[in-house]
Amino acid sequence: MPEDVQPWSAGGAATRPAAIAAPRLDPASPLLFVINAAAGAQDVDAKRAVIEATLAERGRKGELLVCRPEALPRVATEAATAALARSTAVVAVGGDGSLSTVARAAHSAGCAMGVIPHGTFNYFARTHGIPTEPLAATRQLLDARPKPVQVGAINGRVFLVNASLGLYPDLLQDREAFKARFGRSRWVAFVAAFATLLRAQRRLRLHIETGATVRDVQTLTLFVGNNPLQLQQFGAEPEDTVPGTPGDGSLAALMLRPIGTLAMLGLMAHGAMGRLREAAGVESFEFTHMVVRPTLAPGHRKVVVACDGEVTRMRTPIDIRVLDTPLFLLRRDDAADRTPALRTAP
Repeated sequence: MPEDVQPWSAGGAATRPAAIAAPRLDPASPLLFVINAAAGAQDVDAKRAVIEATLAERGRKGELLVCRPEALPRVATEAATAALARSTAVVAVGGDGSLSTVARAAHSAGCAMGVIPHGTFNYFARTHGIPTEPLAATRQLLDARPKPVQVGAINGRVFLVNASLGLYPDLLQDREAFKARFGRSRWVAFVAAFATLLRAQRRLRLHIETGATVRDVQTLTLFVGNNPLQLQQFGAEPEDTVPGTPGDGSLAALMLRPIGTLAMLGLMAHGAMGRLREAAGVESFEFTHMVVRPTLAPGHRKVVVACDGEVTRMRTPIDIRVLDTPLFLLRRDDAADRTPALRTAP
């Protein structure tokens, strides 16, 4: 098989993998770095300095595109289109939310994508063996080649790590409010999650279709994971019931049935110990395609959805699936199949 053709089995199907050509990369063409400036000017300057110094050290060229969060989708789309035309890659610099925005543009354009993580948890980068330290990540990027990785979609919107309805979008909104007040750290994120869970009241009534299985459920949240590292960290991996594993052939779904405050405290303890699947009221399962029809108030057609940390509203029904076409991520050969050891929050 030629070097620029990568095997890919869409949706974990137990059929012969289809051959999908990886985007061609011209080492002489400048890499296009899309940098989210949300962290502030001083932090952006530090990122730029590391990237520029590493490029100069290796004799490579790059264009650094710094933008505010509201301009990120437009800049990412323009950069991905240019990257494909110039036989180069678009490189996302930021947290999982920024990476997801750039990934949607890269996946749509069909260009390769690189990652320099700069977020709170960096699940996507860590899963694919990409260092979380900017200098190491930039150096590895320059030795990397495009490798196919699975992406999910919710109503056609690409996600890398997770998508959800119900309680989890509330948690993300609370977390952003806590970060704005107390700063960015894993402990701040944990305290915000604690506060959200303790006041969880709203129930979702969902009609769920997964293949031939149809059922109606009440839940506080429906969480869909495409990232094995995040699932492992909380001990939430589902039983293996379909070909492949979450993030590599399938997706994982978690549902939290309505429970009282005392049971919620027990659930948080199980999650902190990496044993969430053992907690009362938690159900998990694997799937490749799911249709969700929430019961909404009269006159309402949209539901609040979180997608890789970004909260939006989507029309129902909600269609969630493994996409047939992968994202081509720049990974070094010796890091392609390595999942880093789990670490607890500092």
